[in-house]
Parts: sequence; C-alpha cells; structure tokens
Amino acid sequence: MKVKTLFAAAAATILYAGVAVADWAPSGPIKLWIGFGAGGETDTLGRLIAKEMGESTGWDFVVENKPGGGGIAMFTQLATVPADGQTLGMGVTMPVLVNLTIRPDEIPFTLDSFDYLHTVALAELAIIAKADAPFDDLEGLIAYSKDSGGALMAYDAKPQELMMNFVNGQSDAGVKMVSAKSAAESLQQLLGGHVVAAFSAGAHIPYLDSGDVKMIAAANASRASYDADTPTVQEQGFDIFVDPWFYIAAPAGLPEEAKEALSSAIGAALSSETTKEAIMNSMHTEPSMAGPDETRAMMDAGLANVGTLFGK
Repeated sequence: MKVKTLFAAAAATILYAGVAVADWAPSGPIKLWIGFGAGGETDTLGRLIAKEMGESTGWDFVVENKPGGGGIAMFTQLATVPADGQTLGMGVTMPVLVNLTIRPDEIPFTLDSFDYLHTVALAELAIIAKADAPFDDLEGLIAYSKDSGGALMAYDAKPQELMMNFVNGQSDAGVKMVSAKSAAESLQQLLGGHVVAAFSAGAHIPYLDSGDVKMIAAANASRASYDADTPTVQEQGFDIFVDPWFYIAAPAGLPEEAKEALSSAIGAALSSETTKEAIMNSMHTEPSMAGPDETRAMMDAGLANVGTLFGK
C-alpha cells in the first residue's frame, strides 16, 4: 500500500468546519498524554492542539507528559484506561512500530489496543550531501562508496540506519554509518567534512536555501513538500521508506460518537492558522487531514514496512 496515496485521498475528502459537530461531549476534563518529555517537538505540538481543541469546543484539556521508550511507556498505560474519550495519547509512529517488530512479546499492547483518532503531521526525512559532493543521487552515492572503500554517512535514529543497511544489502554499496546524538550533530558532521552524506528531518533546509547542501533522496514514502524534484529512495530503486508520523490515539473500544467528535475536534485544531504556522515552522510541512480509518491504515502499512527494514 502506498501511504502517500492513502493520505492524498484523505486530504482531498476530509473537511472540517472549525468545530466538532457530534452528539457527544466529555463528562469532565480530557487528559492528553504526551509520550515524550516537556519542551520537545511532540510536547509543543500536543499542547497547541489541546489548546486549539479547547477553544473550538469549550472542552477542558489537561496535558500530561509521560516520557519513556519513545512513547512506549505512555501507550502501555493508555491501553489500560477506560475507553470513554477522557484520555488520549499523542506519540510518533516509528518508535512504536520498531518495538512491535523487534520485541512484540515484550510489548504489552498491539495495534488493536487503540482506536486511532487522527494523524497530526509527517516528519519529512531527507538524505543530504554537501553541495560540492561528486554525486547527486542515491546511485551516485553508492558508486562513490564502492570506489572509495565505504562512504561515511551520519544518522541519529535507528530506522535511518536500518534503511541504509537495506540499501547496502541490495547494492553492496558498503556505506558506513556514523551515529550522531541529534539531527543537528549529523548536519554538523556533514558540513565539517567528517561524513559525505547524512539524514536530516528539517535542520538542513536553511542550508539548502543557502546552497551549502543538496538533497539526494527523500527517505519518506513521498517526495518532500519543499523539494518536489528530488525522488524518494523507493523511486530510486529500493523498496523501503521511513515515515515518522505524529498521531493521536485512544484506548480501543471508544464509542463511535466519541470517536467522531474527538477526531473532528482534532481536525479543526489542525486546520487553524495558528497550528498550521507552528507545524510549518517546526517541521516544514502541512498538518495531516487523515482521520481514524486513514490513521489506522497508516499504522498497518507502517508496521509492514518496518518489518521490511528488519528483513522480516
């Protein structure tokens, strides 16, 4: 399944009027649990969405941070609370999907443990090189790596390493992965000449504009919104992608009217100019308009893709 096709269809068909319209309202404050610590990107977006939802519906929201395991701790607890619409959770797909792939017997939940309300936004992931690198695409990087005895490439998240392991396995490129603590560190390694390529989820965009770096592939299932001319890794011959989606879920068994009301309220919050501007500033992309069915389909497709990353 092509996730980009799925979300394009969702964006074209789902409209929000700016307020939730349904025969349901919470009986008290709604808790929005964030699967990461305070001050991070997920926390910032979650608090903004809760604020916008409260303003458009009149509902009260309480945002609580529950960090641990890239969201695993929060979703573990979310799966055990009543499915009454009073507790929601916001996380990122990749940590959840990776853990469900590599240690499913140790994770006390499955994809079926939740009702999926809405996708928030995609972190657009790029493979970049310095502007004067002697290659312009993935094929060129592979050839360069073979000729040089193994090109060095920076990454800051496990799925990025797995993607290049997949490419190495398919092409015998011999690219050597160099771990960084953050995307900013990966970028600095590239700019400093310590590596010839790197993954980046947005920190590189000012350097694209200045002409210091170039994008050689989009690592997502679709091309980057800010660079529609650069093909994806899939389009360059390797059937793999990495799509870190921010999303909001609730415990499984949510009444249908509650699901509809909550999804509509989230969609209205994402449609506000304040939220659009915040997502564009922090992630350089548009908010998603994918509701419950599309978000669940995205999780299923993502789990299958992560299995491919791990060779399962």
